[in-house]
Amino acid sequence: MIMMNKPSGRSPKAFIFDMDGVLVDNMRMHARSWVDLFRDYGLSGLDPERYLVETAGMKGLDVLRYFLDPSISPEKAEHLTELKDILYRVMNRHAIVQMPGLELFLDRASEAGVRLGIGTGAGPKNIDYVLRLTGMESRFQAVVGAHMVRHGKPHPETFLRVAEMLGAEPASCIVFEDALPGVEAAAAAGMSCVAVTTTNRPEAFETFDNVITTIEDFTGLVPEMLLELSGAIKTMS
Repeated sequence: MIMMNKPSGRSPKAFIFDMDGVLVDNMRMHARSWVDLFRDYGLSGLDPERYLVETAGMKGLDVLRYFLDPSISPEKAEHLTELKDILYRVMNRHAIVQMPGLELFLDRASEAGVRLGIGTGAGPKNIDYVLRLTGMESRFQAVVGAHMVRHGKPHPETFLRVAEMLGAEPASCIVFEDALPGVEAAAAAGMSCVAVTTTNRPEAFETFDNVITTIEDFTGLVPEMLLELSGAIKTMS
């Protein structure tokens, strides 16, 4: 059994996870649901890969303004996002599972004294849906969704809000992200980032100075290694 030492320092260490594409490998499920919805509203020629590259991780309002109508009202966008989420939940109920190695990684992080939070562009129904299906309702000390912030990713508000709720300084946080806007949000928040390659290829993250490593999943990942690597990068910068 690996023995863990609690990280030192006045500010507690914290891991902040995006949800979709990080805790569960479901971003292509969301992408297919968006494409189906857009097709019904007259937008043809959009494929799931384009959605993933250009807008994955954004709030529904920002996705709809990007692809469908730059002047769409928040009320209309909320309605269409809910329709998309219904499609997503109905079509994928039996396919949503934890990422490989995640449960053990969360256990080890907790044993090491690391605080755990979620910062996601998902709304409350999808957050509850994923955490309930995967049995993770009680694993995180702070959860921030799209409904709790004014500005979605790539704005840093989501991650800064999670850090505040966890009582951690941004420099003491490591974000786990699969989407480019999320990595950008982590950088803007002053946080290191672990890039998860469920949505983008590893080379897509090479331009971000805050990315300390890329992973396919959480298998074999050790919390202390990430904390040491993050500290070394920040000392050099």
